[in-house]
Amino acid sequence: MSHMSSVNAKNLQKLADSIVKHVKHFNNTEVLCLIKLFNVLMGEQSEHRVGNGLDRGKFRSILHNTFGMTDDMIMDRVFRAFDKDNDSNVSVKEWIEGLSVFLRGTLDEKIKYCFEVYDLNGDGYISREEMFHMLKNSLIKQPTEEDPDEGIKDLVEITLKKMDHDHDSRLSYADFEKAVKEENLLLEAFGACLPDAKSILAFERQAFQDTTEN
Repeated sequence: MSHMSSVNAKNLQKLADSIVKHVKHFNNTEVLCLIKLFNVLMGEQSEHRVGNGLDRGKFRSILHNTFGMTDDMIMDRVFRAFDKDNDSNVSVKEWIEGLSVFLRGTLDEKIKYCFEVYDLNGDGYISREEMFHMLKNSLIKQPTEEDPDEGIKDLVEITLKKMDHDHDSRLSYADFEKAVKEENLLLEAFGACLPDAKSILAFERQAFQDTTEN
């Protein structure tokens, strides 16, 4: 048994060594902890098949339960942003590379990530229609006599006026980047797709507790 566990530990270390080269914001020990957490989460998954990754359902439950996300459309887009090879599973490498930006990314990395989340059809622009869908989705539904869609359309126009620097009625990456760098609060203009500081602290404390106890 001890021989098996030492072989397993060596394999885990080898995997951590290969992943840490591609990840900016975690050290080797932290990567090792995230691999272990990934394996625990994989074990909890229904119809667990070795070699796949976290499926959409499990990943969404992590976003909801751990990071307090509630918007289905945004959670689906976050899943797609993590799932770089588009195989409908988040592999251990995608999990750690995604968390690196999600938890500790620079402003530039977060701008790139948020734009990817908000560009619903992946055409390189956030269109009027995409803004409308996301804003309608993220705003609290309140019973009102007025047509809520009209208010959302107005909000889209206000947003375009503020962020659409080249005036082509859609947001390119350059538009989005310039607007966010001028006003950081616009980073999550179309829905919360990053965790707040409290969630990050709680997650890291739990995930990296092995390293802080030593």
